[in-house]
Amino acid sequence: MRENCYRCFWPKPLCWCASITPMVTRTRIVILMHPKEFKQEKAATGRLTHLCLQQSELHCGIEFDNHAPVQDLIRDPANFPVLLYPGRDALNLSSGRLPPDAFAGRRLVVFLLDATWALGRKMLRLSPSLQRLPRVMFTPSAPSRYVIKQQPNAGCLSTLEATHELLTALESAGLDHYPLPAQLLGLFQRMQDFQLRCASDPARSGYRRRAYSAPADRAAPSGRSANRRTRVFQAPIAATPASTDLRSPPTTPTPASS
Repeated sequence: MRENCYRCFWPKPLCWCASITPMVTRTRIVILMHPKEFKQEKAATGRLTHLCLQQSELHCGIEFDNHAPVQDLIRDPANFPVLLYPGRDALNLSSGRLPPDAFAGRRLVVFLLDATWALGRKMLRLSPSLQRLPRVMFTPSAPSRYVIKQQPNAGCLSTLEATHELLTALESAGLDHYPLPAQLLGLFQRMQDFQLRCASDPARSGYRRRAYSAPADRAAPSGRSANRRTRVFQAPIAATPASTDLRSPPTTPTPASS
């Protein structure tokens, strides 16, 4: 039986931990991982992202209104909680729409959904306290570098890539310091290089007769399923609108006990 590392969850001979330097940031990044990412996703970029950030947290679940650690972060008056989620009402960090004086001395806490877009929308729909958070976004500096997967839309990124873009935008806006900007993308590339080597090895079960094409050379997804994914990415959540009042933290009622 293959033995795994219980920090990065990769096989011990392939463990990434020794090559990761946990970065110290002012921003606390909270990764909310869908159980399918935890159980089924071999790449697990959310878990690797968490290991790269000393001030991060990772919580697994589908709904978070009854999740005590998440609710404590949202209700803490010392925090300024926001949700990283694109949309018409999201504040674009790349455009400087979230000024440093908006925090009033509070610590920026960014919640990030680690799931497919369809599953992420379900997590958000089941968690009204997350829906009420101010939303932030960024303008990606490049399309996704994912070779082994095709993203459903041009703006979709892996969790590692999204966190890199987030920290880059925060540093450009004067909201944080990004100490090791090459680490996240470097880890993402090394992870993919290994997976591509496995895919090209005829002795492995995942062998592919044809090599993966470059992301830029792929045709955009089409058909009924692609249209559904596009609507998932573009349509707003039909629930309590996100707050855009930056003068005070969002209020969240105490969740009912189950």
